[in-house]
Amino acid sequence: MRAECTAKLGAQQVGPLVFLWLTCYPVATMEVAVIKTGGKQYVVSKGDTISIEKLPGDLKKGDAVVFGEVLLVDNGSDTTIGAPTIKGAEVKGTITMVGRAKKVDVVKYKPKSRYYKRRGHKQPLLKVHIDSIS
Repeated sequence: MRAECTAKLGAQQVGPLVFLWLTCYPVATMEVAVIKTGGKQYVVSKGDTISIEKLPGDLKKGDAVVFGEVLLVDNGSDTTIGAPTIKGAEVKGTITMVGRAKKVDVVKYKPKSRYYKRRGHKQPLLKVHIDSIS
């Protein structure tokens, strides 16, 4: 995929030498959406993989997921902002992994009283590959 850019020419003279350079600033042409799931908001584009909270239901690897709460869609030329969501907009994805996140250690400690509790917790999570934004 070839990236489009806006070019800016720069020059600097140091003694008898002249340095020229060309700086390329990328132009955003990707379609980007902001979705809401699990109480959090995610900025996604086609081809991204995101880690989200577990969704209700018995989901397996390869299942299709549709996110209906789309808050913003930007396709490079115009931006649509929902109030609070965009009606009819949806982001489709495929589950690539069902599992649990890294372990979080919870330690309670009180000095001089021999009080020490250590517990761990693993949060369930899903990895979703974004297929399309419509």
